[in-house]
Amino acid sequence: MDKNHQTVKTLLNSNLMNITLQRLAHQLVENHLSFADTAIIGIQPRGIFLSNRIVQLVQGIIGNKHIDYGLLDITFYRDDVHNTTNIQVPAYTNIPFSIEGKNVILIDDVLHTGRTIRSAMDALIDFGRPKKVELLTLIDRRFSRELPVQPDYVGYSVDTILTQKVKVYWKEKDEKDEVVLLDKVSA
Repeated sequence: MDKNHQTVKTLLNSNLMNITLQRLAHQLVENHLSFADTAIIGIQPRGIFLSNRIVQLVQGIIGNKHIDYGLLDITFYRDDVHNTTNIQVPAYTNIPFSIEGKNVILIDDVLHTGRTIRSAMDALIDFGRPKKVELLTLIDRRFSRELPVQPDYVGYSVDTILTQKVKVYWKEKDEKDEVVLLDKVSA
């Protein structure tokens, strides 16, 4: 028997994921109504799968009105960018509008230590000074925070330990919608 194996627990199946995304989209509409002064920005790389879906759902709710929607790469804003021997290949940033004085909703799939969000906020400030920044995340790993970052919109909260990893699968990339908790178990 393999001494190291993983257990897998499904946190959100495809149906629950869809319901959760619908709820998050409705919460955004409830708080931002027409989105006239609000922009949505997905964090590269995996936050964009969530942000694409959220933008589509919000547009469906508000009648396909225009929403300022951008993508943010944080590769060179990360505090660990120089701590690796691997060459860092950035994704792309596309924010074709001003964020000056706007409400900005940052979107990422999993909130873990808070370092990704800190990096995203550093990168975001290079594009102007927003009126307010909110955070939407599909999964909040609540008790693993290293920085004082809390989401404003949460799809699902899970308590994890160091040996566990949350993996989000997206139909567009992974051919299925599912969120699982992986736990490396030593026998």
